[in-house]
Amino acid sequence: MTETLTRTTPAATISERMERLPVLTSHRHLTLVIGIGLFFDFFDSNLSGTIAKVLQADFAFDGTALKLMLASAFVGQFFGSIFLGRFADHYGRRRAFMLNLGIYSFFTLLGALAPNAAWLIVTRFIAGVGIGAENALSDSYLAEMLPARKRGRFIAWAYTAGFCGVPAVGFAALWLAPQQIMGIDGWRILFVLGALGAAVVWMLRRALIESPRWLSVQGRDAEADVLVRAMEREAGVESPALAPSPAPGKRPGIRSLLTREYRKRTLVLWTFSILSVTAYYGFGTLAPQVMAAKGYGILASLGYVAVSFIGYPIGSLLSVPLMDRFERKTLLAGSALAMAAFGLGFGLAGSVPLMVACGVGYTLVSNIFANASHVFLGEQYPTQIRSTAAGMAYSFSRLSAAVIPFALLPVLSAHGAGALFTVITACIVVMVVVLLALGDRTTGVEVEQYVKG
Repeated sequence: MTETLTRTTPAATISERMERLPVLTSHRHLTLVIGIGLFFDFFDSNLSGTIAKVLQADFAFDGTALKLMLASAFVGQFFGSIFLGRFADHYGRRRAFMLNLGIYSFFTLLGALAPNAAWLIVTRFIAGVGIGAENALSDSYLAEMLPARKRGRFIAWAYTAGFCGVPAVGFAALWLAPQQIMGIDGWRILFVLGALGAAVVWMLRRALIESPRWLSVQGRDAEADVLVRAMEREAGVESPALAPSPAPGKRPGIRSLLTREYRKRTLVLWTFSILSVTAYYGFGTLAPQVMAAKGYGILASLGYVAVSFIGYPIGSLLSVPLMDRFERKTLLAGSALAMAAFGLGFGLAGSVPLMVACGVGYTLVSNIFANASHVFLGEQYPTQIRSTAAGMAYSFSRLSAAVIPFALLPVLSAHGAGALFTVITACIVVMVVVLLALGDRTTGVEVEQYVKG
């Protein structure tokens, strides 16, 4: 259905003009380009865990080296999320996008050449620094570029494209990891594919425009006006006079997240980020280890996990019609509790069909949860600090993900898969209570209007 616009007011701010636009071809294009970049974020986040058993055999990892390898990329993402999130608020979303993918592509390619475990751990760490801010940057950019009434749906579309990276790495690992091709280890080819694909996305992102909202809060209204006028011409509407934006003040720093204005919101989001990733990445990172603990070989484990990973893009697709229909925190709570139920089923299952069914169910609902969380995180703060705030929240999630192998592998080894998913369920329950009790309502609210309230 074609959207129509009424005549704009004589003068309007950059933010008001962007909210009045219908969804344009340019919106769809930037959503797709961001989604392709997210593909490699999820490809990378699930890469080490998916091929962990193969690498363990190839490099003769002991227990500590295995944990370091699984954690290294996430520790890198912790630092990258903070640094590049802050970089984006100072120097722009587009520049940060170019920097993060450039670092990731180069060091993932170096990782493919790893002669030993130490080289692999170091290159995984630095590649993680590069890709660490991908979610924060994507959420911030899309929240600023899309009108509020369609924001949730289009961010869900971007992540649907991104989540295709999860089964992609699962099936690619199933095919490549156990073998050599022309004398080259299959897992090395997986790293090369990730590096070259990210390089292609880097080229695509050169065509992205800077966020007009970000330009406006930097006092660069003239540049923002040029970009928004181009979008208004695309929509076939008259460009109104530009209302002056407030003069840019002192750039807020990380400490401003704990001021009275944002303190409750920040503590909710940090708690949410720490606990949610235990459930989300706990499954993706440790599922092959769970299968191995149940007595399945490397090839069988990779196969079952790859099938379970099909649920990632399907669940993300299912979230599209739900995203703007339900309040974010309600959707988050419901999908999180469903994750707990399927996770316990996966851990306690005694047969392959039940295990795979619970695995697919888990990944389906976890990506409804994930998409809602990405939209929710991008809606919480004003433009001048949005990427910094999102980067800090994601940094805690990455730190939590880095701790997962050290905290949960001993539980799996000592007490089994049922105990592992019981711990994950406890984290989910605490997260849901905090979210429902203290979380704010944001669905359909224009981002600048919300943060003023």
